[in-house]
Amino acid sequence: MGVLRVGIVGAGMAAGYHVVCLRRVYGVAVEIAGVTSLRAESRQTFGAARGIPVYASLEAMLDHVDVVDICTPPACHLEGIRLAARAGKHLIVEKPLTGYFGRDDAFRGDRAPKAPMLEAVLEALRDIAALVAASGATFGYAENFVYAPAVQRERELVERTGAQILRMLGEESHNGSHAPVYGIWRHAGGGSLIGKGCHPLGALLYLKRREGIARDGHPIRPVAVSARTHALTRLPGYQDRGYLRTDYTDVEDTGWMHVIFADGTVGDVVTGEVTLGGIYDYVEVFANNHRARCRLSPTNLLDLYNPGDPRFDDLYLMEKLSTHAGWNAAAPDEHWTMGYQEEIQDFLTCAADGRQAQSDLALALDTTAVIYAAYLSAERTGAEVDVPLVQ
Repeated sequence: MGVLRVGIVGAGMAAGYHVVCLRRVYGVAVEIAGVTSLRAESRQTFGAARGIPVYASLEAMLDHVDVVDICTPPACHLEGIRLAARAGKHLIVEKPLTGYFGRDDAFRGDRAPKAPMLEAVLEALRDIAALVAASGATFGYAENFVYAPAVQRERELVERTGAQILRMLGEESHNGSHAPVYGIWRHAGGGSLIGKGCHPLGALLYLKRREGIARDGHPIRPVAVSARTHALTRLPGYQDRGYLRTDYTDVEDTGWMHVIFADGTVGDVVTGEVTLGGIYDYVEVFANNHRARCRLSPTNLLDLYNPGDPRFDDLYLMEKLSTHAGWNAAAPDEHWTMGYQEEIQDFLTCAADGRQAQSDLALALDTTAVIYAAYLSAERTGAEVDVPLVQ
């Protein structure tokens, strides 16, 4: 294949990450051929700052690209996937894959019954699976946890030593999302369980998939989940000191999932918006022949002390830091340590070679199904719920 032309849908933080990583891809000729987003001002500003052609819509951009890279808020993913798949374009889709977003502006996710949500999401997942299969194109599920160097090293250890993973623990937490619509279910599809929990959950599901494939050629998939969610910053007695985001309309700010796999082994996911001190990401693996702590952030590669020099205020040190004063675990290159770079590298290489990515549609489908089964469990105050998997 010659040059792969990539069109980006969305003009937010994720799109910015993708541009940096796309321009670092090696071994494949890549051209960022266009960008579009819902708001004209945002797409024009984004394209002008990066020298990327701007299109008024995805439909207008489709004929000029080979790969559609969807970096929009989750509520917009399904429409973009459908348009790109029907046009036979390779797809990269940011997490979470999709979700339930209600029917109108009056929708309140925290009050809505979760069983119909789960059924609607499963219908959307089946639709996506059929469309992608019919397209014959590759699908990259942009779960950066999968591609983090520490997680990839653990995957290699599991495969090469024949390890059996007995239990896992993963977390993503910080002091609250920067996205203005994050706290509104009809835009985000939920709160921290889906917005944060999708990351460590994706890594846990990935490692068990790879374990099973290495052992007998078949992935080990999730079969049941128990979960709890809480809105701690909306408690009547919450004392707001100004350090945590609190404008969550109808979503949880804290969540937990306990996943049971088909072989009886387990994984736990912790997530929330009430963690100070920067983003907190890790995966810990307890296997029958080893134990591994996979650190994504902080990685402790660089400890930086700032006595209070205001010139540090405009420097990026680490995601979600409340202050740049004192000791900070400054990130040397989050595109690498957090997995963004290798994620994009894998997706573009697979599109060029006609292979499926390590973080593929199958992982995206399972992750989404687990999360919405978890919301049903949380509604039932933690009762175990079977995970209805999409084949």
